[in-house]
Amino acid sequence: MPGWHKVGFDDASWLPVVVQPDNGAQRVATNGPTVKRIEELKPIAEPTTQHAFLGPLYTYDLGQNMVGRVRFKGSAPAGTTVTLRFAEVLNPDGSLYTTNLRSARVTDHYTFKGEGEEVWEPRFTFHGFRYVEVSGYPGEVDSDTIVGVVLHSDMVPTGDFSCSDPLLNQLQHNIQWGQKGNFLDVPTDCPQRDERLGWTGDIQVFAQTAAFNMHVAGFMTKWANDVSDAQNELGMIPAVVPNALDMADGGPAWADAGIICPWTIYQSYGDVHILADNYAVMTRFMDYLEQASPNYIRCAPDFEGWPGFSDWLSINATTPRDLIGTAFYAYDANLMAQIADVLGKPDDAAKYRKLFADVKQAFQDRFLKGSTATKEQDEYSARRIQMDNADAISQGNLKVVDYGPVTSDVFNTNLFNPTQTSYVLALHFDLLPEDMQVTAADELVADIQRRNMHLSTGFVGSPYIAHVLSTFGKLDVAYQLLNQQTWPSWLYSVTQGATTIWERWDGWTEDNGFQDPGMNSFNHYAYGAIGAWLYTVVAGLNVDPEQPGYKHTIIRPQPGDDLTHARASLKTDYGLLSSRWQLLNGKFELNVVVPPNTSATVHLPDSVSGDVILNGQSVAGKTHDVSAGTYTFTVS
Repeated sequence: MPGWHKVGFDDASWLPVVVQPDNGAQRVATNGPTVKRIEELKPIAEPTTQHAFLGPLYTYDLGQNMVGRVRFKGSAPAGTTVTLRFAEVLNPDGSLYTTNLRSARVTDHYTFKGEGEEVWEPRFTFHGFRYVEVSGYPGEVDSDTIVGVVLHSDMVPTGDFSCSDPLLNQLQHNIQWGQKGNFLDVPTDCPQRDERLGWTGDIQVFAQTAAFNMHVAGFMTKWANDVSDAQNELGMIPAVVPNALDMADGGPAWADAGIICPWTIYQSYGDVHILADNYAVMTRFMDYLEQASPNYIRCAPDFEGWPGFSDWLSINATTPRDLIGTAFYAYDANLMAQIADVLGKPDDAAKYRKLFADVKQAFQDRFLKGSTATKEQDEYSARRIQMDNADAISQGNLKVVDYGPVTSDVFNTNLFNPTQTSYVLALHFDLLPEDMQVTAADELVADIQRRNMHLSTGFVGSPYIAHVLSTFGKLDVAYQLLNQQTWPSWLYSVTQGATTIWERWDGWTEDNGFQDPGMNSFNHYAYGAIGAWLYTVVAGLNVDPEQPGYKHTIIRPQPGDDLTHARASLKTDYGLLSSRWQLLNGKFELNVVVPPNTSATVHLPDSVSGDVILNGQSVAGKTHDVSAGTYTFTVS
């Protein structure tokens, strides 16, 4: 039907549309980047052929788990229908593995008109895939028969990270492609199965990494408007935005995206408008938390509302829902005090600082050593019991190991067994007395060591664990976790040939094959939040909270493990910012570029010592304030 998409096309033979009543929704122009064709991927080899009853099946490998569609080229008699199917991975026999796509049909059909070579690309769909199966085509096929068309919101790439370890470079590649595949108008959890929803928990853990990789200010500003639309009259923020699940309260670490994401974007770009425009959303949410958290304990065991997803996809480690809830309640209050300061609201800032202190005290009174709270004293709501019993779906297939009795000088073991996530949240959100912090960091390392240097954290704890370890003097352990190659770890999927981030630590393993197909995406960016640590700690590019948007940058690279060099660059709104270091023949060299109209404070690593040379001149000390320009530091 030539011209069907143009004004003036005769559609008299088409079925009429069904007119629905006006639901009162306001029609507005989009205020974010639109989805566009961004790039194209050709198959990396000629297709493989499998012979089926109805004819040959040709399978193409594009070499990259991508999101978009395929453009098909061929010739066939009129009425011939070709079928294209899509998958992220293959079965052992080379056929498409589509069980994990659930009810998504992921199938395109094209019927030839029979007028020579025809080129077809669908307009109203997208798929998540690496492999394409073509059937029903009577002609010859080759690597030019199809091409993958990558779609995502039109965001300029801004950041890049690389180092001396090829596995870490592939990890960064996978993080970037996970972002490309899930930033299609809304930040989705996965692009391939029958879900594709804007899960708030996923984006709040990934927002900082996203802002390094691409210029996401417009994208996230648009999504913040979606959050405002989805918030209900009680102040609840749902688990997915737009709220396709009709789920009013997203619970701890999910609903909190309404505060955490605008703050993160403000820090990354320095634009106060995202805070001002969403301040009412934030205060309504805080008002809801206040009335839903008696005695400052959020999602207490007897809470009749939604108790949250806990530390989703953790491995043999159950962190209490009320610990997670109360920790994020305190974190929200702390951020709100800072946001109120930025917006010139001193009374609000004082109110939220007091709230932070009160919630912090409640956290300590219930969860820390010395508390009289016990499991036996708690009364559990039916909803809480239901969710605790349903947690099995989010557990991995790792055999449970009895480590024997676990003691703690930090947490109340009469109430729960401490987990990596409990230590991480308590330290990262400043919820412990100062004299407990070193002990907490030591106990966190002890748990990691008990698990043979492996993570047990899920969506909630994983984004922060490396930051906590490097902040509290455990940089070596952070690097050991980063470089772990057996699961659960960030690099396990890389060693298995992944080209995007997996939803689960054990999406596929040698011992167990594929995980539960009910929830097993191979393109899920949440665990890619480790990318922020690569930029901020390995390479050393850090926002100064007092001068956000890289008006002033804190450059503090922290080499570790066996890395011999690393670099990161970021196209800020002021210009190119970069940090590149290398260790060679006992000499440490750091090259820094500070963009125009900005400044930076450069901290040389604690791990290197010797005479310091800056641009050929001997200087004293390891901390140096510099203005815009290019600098080379050497320590030998």
